[in-house]
Amino acid sequence: SEVEALRARAEQVCLKTFGRDVYLRAIIEFSNCCRQDCLYCGLRRSNAGLKRYRMSTDEILETAVRAAGLGYKTIVLQSGEDPYYSDADIARLIEAIKFRADVAITLSLGERDAAAYRSWIRAGANRYLMRHETSNPELYARLHPGHTLEQRLDHLRTLKALGYQVGAGNMVGLPGQTTKDIAGDVLLMKELDVDMAGIGPFIPNPSTPLGDTEGGTLDLVLREIALLRILMPEVMIPATTALGTKGSNAREEAFRWGANVIMPNVTPMRYRPMYALYPGKICTDQDAAQCTSCVKARVLAAGRTVGMGYGHSPKFLRNKAQRVQAQEVIQ
Repeated sequence: SEVEALRARAEQVCLKTFGRDVYLRAIIEFSNCCRQDCLYCGLRRSNAGLKRYRMSTDEILETAVRAAGLGYKTIVLQSGEDPYYSDADIARLIEAIKFRADVAITLSLGERDAAAYRSWIRAGANRYLMRHETSNPELYARLHPGHTLEQRLDHLRTLKALGYQVGAGNMVGLPGQTTKDIAGDVLLMKELDVDMAGIGPFIPNPSTPLGDTEGGTLDLVLREIALLRILMPEVMIPATTALGTKGSNAREEAFRWGANVIMPNVTPMRYRPMYALYPGKICTDQDAAQCTSCVKARVLAAGRTVGMGYGHSPKFLRNKAQRVQAQEVIQ
């Protein structure tokens, strides 16, 4: 069938570019406090029913060092958009992690100002994840009160200009979203020339205004992953945690459609249930070591190998080499 041809082509491109390696990233969800009020998200500030938490920077550091001890070469620091942590707090945390562990650091902290982004890359951050959520400007504005898609894209462009490897991405199955919008997401990411693309199904959260809408389907997520892989052979595409709610083998299936990254959760157990973006979130009942071995087993079961490098974007590394050469020529 046409769909199977799409899948096979995407898998072929992925294997040709990355071999059988699937890269593991340890994710630390260190605060569920958020100043934004996005209509789809369980962390939205209007969700009064959610118990909030913040990890101390010491606890975040120890969690990161433990993850490095489990063999992770990338640590993802993720939170709600929480100004409680100052720019300097985050910069010091990055420096401390880099001093104690040989890892790449990915940030996913929402929208901050350019000065913050600059200080963090100076401190040693490597990547920044900021999903564009939807390429449809009207839908974007509806979902994000007081914000525009153009503002979001400005942040992504700034991050790129500062030298971050940048990740965008979208939800599939948002209320009011069309397949044309999803095609637009793929084209937008190609135009932005992203290094990473996070694609997951929209999962309605009963604690939000979109609680009683329909969610996204696995089928459509897999098709978007395949299209992206074919159009952007070197992009890093995770089999997202949200995908895991769509079936016990959904993430393994994503590897057959072009995904090549998976992000086990290493957040201390007591906080996990509170990082409630959506209901049914997987892996809230396993500690970091268990989560790691479970994910490794899944990767191997899917006929892939566990990539032990930093998993930098190949395109980014090539461009970096070109930038370094240019610097030398200038000097």
